Amino acid sequence: MPTPTSLDGLIEKASVYLKKKHLKQLRAAFEFGAEAHQGQTRKSGGDYIWHPVAVAEILAEIQLDHESLIAAILHDVIEDTPFTKQDIIDRFGENVAEIVDGVTKLGKLEFDNPQEAQAENFRKMVLAMARDIRVILIKLADRLHNMRTLGVMRPDKQRRIARETLEIYAPIAARLGINAIRIELEDLGFKAMHPFRFAVLENAVKKARGNRAEIVEQINEAITQRLQEDNIPAHVIGREKHLYSLYKKMKYKQLSFDEILDIFAFRVVVNSADECYRVLGSVHSLYKPFPGRFKDYIAIPKANGYQSLHTVLFGPFGAYIEIQIRTNEMHEVSEHGIAAHWVYKQSLDDEHETHGERPLSAVEVRAQEWVKNLLEIQQGAGNSLDFLENVKIDLFPNVIYVFTPKGDIITLPAGATAVDFAYAVHTNIGHATVGCRVDKKLIPLRTHLESGQTVEIIRSKELQPNPSWLHFVTTAKARSQIRAFLKNQQSESAQALGQRLLEKGLRNFNMSYNGLTDAIREGIVIELKLESWDHLLEEIGLGKRLAKLVAKQIHDVVLGKEDSVLRHPEPDQSMQPLVITGTEGMAVNYAGCCHPIPGDEIIGFISAEKGLVIHRQECKNVKHFKNHPEKWLDVNWEENITQTFDVELQLEVHNRRGALATIASNIAEMKTDIDRVRSEDKDETYSLMNIVIRVHTRKHLADVMRKLKRLSIVEKIQRL
Repeated sequence: MPTPTSLDGLIEKASVYLKKKHLKQLRAAFEFGAEAHQGQTRKSGGDYIWHPVAVAEILAEIQLDHESLIAAILHDVIEDTPFTKQDIIDRFGENVAEIVDGVTKLGKLEFDNPQEAQAENFRKMVLAMARDIRVILIKLADRLHNMRTLGVMRPDKQRRIARETLEIYAPIAARLGINAIRIELEDLGFKAMHPFRFAVLENAVKKARGNRAEIVEQINEAITQRLQEDNIPAHVIGREKHLYSLYKKMKYKQLSFDEILDIFAFRVVVNSADECYRVLGSVHSLYKPFPGRFKDYIAIPKANGYQSLHTVLFGPFGAYIEIQIRTNEMHEVSEHGIAAHWVYKQSLDDEHETHGERPLSAVEVRAQEWVKNLLEIQQGAGNSLDFLENVKIDLFPNVIYVFTPKGDIITLPAGATAVDFAYAVHTNIGHATVGCRVDKKLIPLRTHLESGQTVEIIRSKELQPNPSWLHFVTTAKARSQIRAFLKNQQSESAQALGQRLLEKGLRNFNMSYNGLTDAIREGIVIELKLESWDHLLEEIGLGKRLAKLVAKQIHDVVLGKEDSVLRHPEPDQSMQPLVITGTEGMAVNYAGCCHPIPGDEIIGFISAEKGLVIHRQECKNVKHFKNHPEKWLDVNWEENITQTFDVELQLEVHNRRGALATIASNIAEMKTDIDRVRSEDKDETYSLMNIVIRVHTRKHLADVMRKLKRLSIVEKIQRL
């Protein structure tokens, strides 16, 4: 077993900011961890304990608190050793044990594939983050040390871990503002994923660095001298872009290496925000600013709390100069993000040790808001894989900043729409959205928003998101909340339809649905191994169970036991068709092959995928159902239906300019909406135009077709 004196590196870093009593606890954690991992080794051959110690050392470099360092040393104890969470509680307290438990993988559960395991582990980690954000900080340090020692793995495993790092962990580090860890994760991930590209780019940068050194020094001296003349104390340093950043720019902006290297980057660090703006004026007077390339992240910080002034200048030798201007505190936050606010300062420690928690910083508040948003996404996701994919989308935003009518700032990813904005404000506002004004002008909901716009959402009294929004929303929260609402709506619709189908099935056995007692329902649920009676109705409504078979099972169970459920309906009552009202919701679908509308002779087919699907009697697909008579259902339209239904028309029109506009205006005059249009040339004279419109009845459709037939440009018209 390694001796405690081997802890010197960790203790040396931690002693800079931790108290002696905390250092003592750190040594105790090392001794416990070393005992727990006794005999375990890593693939490199070294004792396993040095991995968690290295993780703790990474966290000590960014000065995380003593509980985090202890949890880092013990982070694999629950997963890989016989010791339990309770053992950690007994020795180091509940806070440390909760952090360790949050970092622990779901090693004891079995999954169908590695992707599902990864997604479920990530979901669990997010839930743990909601309780304590330090969970993710330890996980990031753990991943960083694993990436540093990745060389002992097989190449295929190196690539898998590197991809996961670039897709999940590096973006999370960026989202939490921990740039120091993000940059190293990205470069190590890049090296493992594309070793040859990494080596070529690294050599090119080393060669170019020597050629550029003189220019960098001249620009640095010019900026420093100008700031001294303006009496602004500042620290100016040349800033090199890391390799993965260069690679991404070359790849996605289609730039050559020489074009990337034409940009010189500098950072100016000062003492106050006021001095930041004075520096901006000084450098703009030294070199001409590039129009449209100034960004003020001090007035409007990034979502992760990052603050700086960014500007691009026309420098000497035809070079562009990127400059970041920030205070010392802003620089600390930019490097360590939320981790910068877990430093235990002596004054805060003394002040809050006996008076509760220390106050949250702005960066911590933003991090907690992000985790809360993740929880909302998780609740709306269908499963862990959906959740992980949604989070990946949310982790890669180029952001825009828009305003509410009251002047509040809402941060959204570039490409976000009015619907994304509505859900960012509040879920129920998103659900009730029917329109949008941007800078007091009405715009389509799918319009991409731009920074600086003021967005006002027009709402209805009812909560009714449109399924078509899923085609254009960009934020994970909007997507997950829409899906969750529609799924719940489908469930309610399916239950209502399932009850109607079961009522009809029970009549075949002279039984009354209302006569079913709670005891009968509970017995059927148990026999069918379902969660509840509503679950049974939902499965019937979705076509996963046939109402006739369920009615037969109920009849067999209650026969001779419950006379109260038996009755004698009218002789032909069980033969009456099911009435379709058009208000059944998502449990009833209207076939896209024949587009049935009120007035058509129709038939219902029960599908396990779509529930009850309504077809026209003459639909060519109906003949395919002949072999499944048990899935047919006699259906009929209710007499007075106010809903509209899709129907497809095919028009043969003369090839003339404005033909579509003429047809569309005539359709609008008939109080009919066009859902979609597809057009193709038939020959030099005619085009075939397929139009899906929404009508109330066959009579309404006939009126529309007559009006279109009278147009001189329409040669033929037919319903498909």
